[in-house]
Amino acid sequence: MVTKLSVKIMDEEKIDRSLTRIAHEILESNKSVDNLAVIGIRTRGVPLARRLADRLGKIEGKDVAVGILDINLYRDDLSMISDHPVLRKTEIPFQVDGKKIILVDDVLFTGRTIRAALDALIDLGRPRLIQLAVLVDRGHRELPIRADYVGKNVPTSFQETVEVKLKELDGKDEVVIRKIELSKKEKKGKAVPRQ
Repeated sequence: MVTKLSVKIMDEEKIDRSLTRIAHEILESNKSVDNLAVIGIRTRGVPLARRLADRLGKIEGKDVAVGILDINLYRDDLSMISDHPVLRKTEIPFQVDGKKIILVDDVLFTGRTIRAALDALIDLGRPRLIQLAVLVDRGHRELPIRADYVGKNVPTSFQETVEVKLKELDGKDEVVIRKIELSKKEKKGKAVPRQ
């Protein structure tokens, strides 16, 4: 039997503080929001990108462009997910050529989602630079990708999942780690599938 244990590691206040800190780190690194745009990876990267752009804009007193990136066609596991993947719209209402792009996602895990996002973004043009901001970095990288800005580093095992909930999509803000406990029989009989 599989039992799921969960621990809340971030609440609304901690998420809010992390995004504010990340915004200040972005400004410190880039000196201003001039020529800067924030692009969220669907799904939960989008509200995080909007919140981050809002904070950057309030600090600097200028609007910050926001875009939405759908990476489904760029995934290297597309054939394993579905015969008919759900495609959503990429909405980037500005030219990426020459821009400083802050790419935003909720959780950084193997790095494969970010690799797909980089491929999708490069197909749209040639940004001046691309930086990565994530709310949670859980480790276990399979590709040489790292975040420039991290809300929280959370060492995890493969028997754990990191679940991000955001008000815009889920009605509340929180980050929860769920641990899947297998029975003794299951531990002996088979390996735990990666998530």
